[in-house]
Amino acid sequence: MGVGLNLKNMFGKSIKIYLSDGSPSGLRHVEIANWSGQALACPRRRLSELKNWEEAKCPGVYFLLEKHSTGGRNSVYIGESENVYKRLTDHDRNKDFWSEVIIFSSKDENLTKSHVKFLESRLTELTSIADLYNIENGNKPTKSTLPRADKDAMEEFIYNAKIILGTLGHKFLDPLNNEEISKDKINADTSIYEVLFFNVNGLSSKGKVSDDGFVLIRDSEISIKTTISLPGKIKELRDKLILDSILIERDNKLILTKEVILSSPSYAAALVAGTARSGPQSWKNSNGETLKSLEEKLIKN
Repeated sequence: MGVGLNLKNMFGKSIKIYLSDGSPSGLRHVEIANWSGQALACPRRRLSELKNWEEAKCPGVYFLLEKHSTGGRNSVYIGESENVYKRLTDHDRNKDFWSEVIIFSSKDENLTKSHVKFLESRLTELTSIADLYNIENGNKPTKSTLPRADKDAMEEFIYNAKIILGTLGHKFLDPLNNEEISKDKINADTSIYEVLFFNVNGLSSKGKVSDDGFVLIRDSEISIKTTISLPGKIKELRDKLILDSILIERDNKLILTKEVILSSPSYAAALVAGTARSGPQSWKNSNGETLKSLEEKLIKN
């Protein structure tokens, strides 16, 4: 199996989340129906409560997560242990950046040291490829060698872990421009989920509608000039992207070096043009149909 998660999920998933004290931001136990894996999500300030959970004291992988970064990108540390809770007490003393931990283990206790080392390596690999969070690991984990059947079982484990992480608000295992589109989103006549284009003032950009917003695709061209009508939030984002070398100057224009997600197609169009623009009118498919007309067709159908 390649570096991406290629499993195609054409069916719904039933997820059960147990709130240990009734608080949606407290300690949560998460399960997917008919899956032997499980997850525990816990705020750092309540880490001591995990000592009462056997699910946290067995072999597993875990994510130390920064939930609200002030620098534009969240950070994550990915680890494994045969006793996750014991390892977390060390991290509580030695690592400052994280505010939440999410642990994955097995209900049937069939995860071995080799399994969790394989998971740690693959999860780090996928997070690096997606390049959405800063990885705080100092070294690249070594991938253990597993029999073919075990390796496939771990890939399925990762796929389900990705679903749970997304449900808990952390989507960092898939690149922004690699979103799987389920069959019920796709209309036989038209789809707003195809690649869209915006050409203005000699600039050429590409983007896609996403469940999380609008993805501006790598190598899109951005105006080097701006006007006073450019929304303040977009001006701040533009400056940050330049500072982080995600926007670089080339041939009197700015080039996007990696995918960026914005809250709306209008914000994406404004970033490209350097001035306020209507996204639904600006973005068009390969046939020249605007995003607005595609959305109207979907409503009628």
